[in-house]
Amino acid sequence: MVQLMTLAATASQKEILSVLKRDGAVILADMLSPDEVDQVLSETLPYIEASRNGMDELNGFLTSRTGAVVARMPSCTELIANQSVLAAARTFLAPYCSRIQLHVSQLIRIRPGETKQPIHRDRWAWPGDHLKHVEPLFNTLWAITDFTTENGATQVLPGSSDWPDDRVGEEGEIVRAEMTRGSVMLYTGTVFHGAGANESNADRIGLRATYSLAWLRQEENQFLSCPPEVAKTLSTELQELLGYTLGSYALGYYTPPLPAGEGPEAVGPEYALGRIEDGEGIGSTELLAEVGKKNKAFADATGT
Repeated sequence: MVQLMTLAATASQKEILSVLKRDGAVILADMLSPDEVDQVLSETLPYIEASRNGMDELNGFLTSRTGAVVARMPSCTELIANQSVLAAARTFLAPYCSRIQLHVSQLIRIRPGETKQPIHRDRWAWPGDHLKHVEPLFNTLWAITDFTTENGATQVLPGSSDWPDDRVGEEGEIVRAEMTRGSVMLYTGTVFHGAGANESNADRIGLRATYSLAWLRQEENQFLSCPPEVAKTLSTELQELLGYTLGSYALGYYTPPLPAGEGPEAVGPEYALGRIEDGEGIGSTELLAEVGKKNKAFADATGT
């Protein structure tokens, strides 16, 4: 029988990643205390209530999505920057990138009467087969209310990460990500999944925070959702997750549009926040060293 595994909040990175690589999804139970969840809900509810429903089947006609989470909701940043989750995300995505970034953060409210979301892969955000051999995403879905089969707990097809895109899951292969409020589901960008139908009389609310390879375009434009004047107030770790650092050597630098001679010509995004690393230039010593290693490996392999 197909099952979705639930681990304790204290599970080791080895346990978490082992299940994630095998099944494509895993639940960590009770990561937040009831008081912490109450704080998140009280802070976010005004924004959630003001958000409109979706306009298509994938986004849900009775589902609202609330963004700009980092800029507007301080309690949610603790979830987004949870050290255990970030460690797992960085390790999982490490084979494909030097750095990771926050791809999207949004509060998802599924209202009573909402139907099932179509089963899909989040990696389909990027069209074509360009990333066919790359895992681009590490997803989290935090339960702000209990997730039950009745109120729309996410449909997940464990083990589907290796399926071709046109493979259709059968009813017996779909499980529901039931979890208590304060728990979190971790899932890959390749596993098949979709929100369930809400047949209850109450909202199902979750916080989706997704991390991607830092050299890919983000789903949510973090520079507009959290502009420099707001990002300046955040921790360095959050700033860099938003993308205020180079994604790789020479990826993401800019030139401040100042009068001639009044500013640098090429700096990393940190400059916009008042941070300058390694002086003027488009890459850090660390990232430049990675390029050097690749150049040497290429020269050794080709004899050039």
